[in-house]
Amino acid sequence: MYSRKLQPLIEELLTEFRVLYLTGPRQAGKTTLARSVANHLDMGYITLDDQTILASVESDPHGFIRSLGSKRVVLDEFQYAPGLIPAIKEASDKLGSDEKGKFLLTGSTDIFRSAKTQEALPGHMARLELFPLSLSELFLSERPLSEMASQPLNIIDYLLAGSFQSRPVSFASREKIANLILQGGYPEVQSKSPRAKQIWFKSYIEGRLYKDFESLYAARGDYHSKLQAMVPYLAGLSGNLLKYSNIANDLELNDKLVKNYIEILDLMFIVHRVPAYLKNRAKRLAARMPKIHYVDTGLACHLLGLRSEDQLLNSQYYGGLLESLVYMECCKQASWAEEEVNMYHFRDNRQREVDIVLERGNGKIIGIEVKASASVNIQDFKGLVALAEFSGKVFEQGIVFYTGQEVLPFRRGELTFYALPMGLLLGGTA
Repeated sequence: MYSRKLQPLIEELLTEFRVLYLTGPRQAGKTTLARSVANHLDMGYITLDDQTILASVESDPHGFIRSLGSKRVVLDEFQYAPGLIPAIKEASDKLGSDEKGKFLLTGSTDIFRSAKTQEALPGHMARLELFPLSLSELFLSERPLSEMASQPLNIIDYLLAGSFQSRPVSFASREKIANLILQGGYPEVQSKSPRAKQIWFKSYIEGRLYKDFESLYAARGDYHSKLQAMVPYLAGLSGNLLKYSNIANDLELNDKLVKNYIEILDLMFIVHRVPAYLKNRAKRLAARMPKIHYVDTGLACHLLGLRSEDQLLNSQYYGGLLESLVYMECCKQASWAEEEVNMYHFRDNRQREVDIVLERGNGKIIGIEVKASASVNIQDFKGLVALAEFSGKVFEQGIVFYTGQEVLPFRRGELTFYALPMGLLLGGTA
């Protein structure tokens, strides 16, 4: 079983909030993690995937919650029973001010982002996202304890600290990175053979993705064939701007339907939309379109028919999927970082772009570019220069991740940028 970096934070927040909602894609490891937390904190565990229990919940949600009494409980697969929300709110309202950690809810669709539910438990509930395994979690699981002399760094904390000194890091060659992209982060596929992985991904798409989509979207007509066309198409767009009209034209679908489908796929953690960075009076100088990333690059590769490192490295999709890998790694590690950040992308009207923009709570920003090469030159920082010009005084730092092994400074005018080894994402030591 993989050690998940989010567990200490979950247990901490259960001492601060009455309700905690742990959400994320199916098969990311939520049930395993929730059971581990339940065992450690002596909580009850109930899965709403059990049809008998679900039938009881649907017939009398308030009675079901009252039957739990004072027990602290995990309610797994909560997305199947959104009707429980009023009953949980009633129970939460009746708790004393010192009673915390009553409910740990898990769900593979982000129901608390919907208009109907997002205000249901104001002030009562914390929300966390559990994504598939991060690169650092995967890498650390492979290292013997004798090599773990110090705590692995969190890449978000490292970037925000801004002290980029040379340090020993794992070498991330193009081939190794391609393998990480192909592998993805779903825990169940990590030890499977290549043939078994493809069977697993196929089953995941047919048995889970389409099933959950139907439960979230009141589809009319032949939604299944539309979704079958759109899901792999979006995999090919991973790491690129999201233009709904282009997708609609290419797939011969209605613009509104395309946007609705993508919104549902976002709620299901299949794709992730990244807003443009527009925190400046010169908004007209920057693109407003969001970017799209596949949450799991292994699933994206399966949908694109990419089965080997050579296939991936020689494909038109490698750059976009590499960007998605780095972006999602930042998302994953941000969930247990010391400081909270917002994440954007940037592109100006001269087509200069920055793959990732981290925004701190004080409005300061850090730009991140992803380069699929072991060499870097000053021209690789032109997007970061544009972001610095656009954002003015709030620009704090600009870095380029590359596949070399050295931390390298680059000077452009009054600004100093850094090239950082991509191996830092694998959990280099702090």
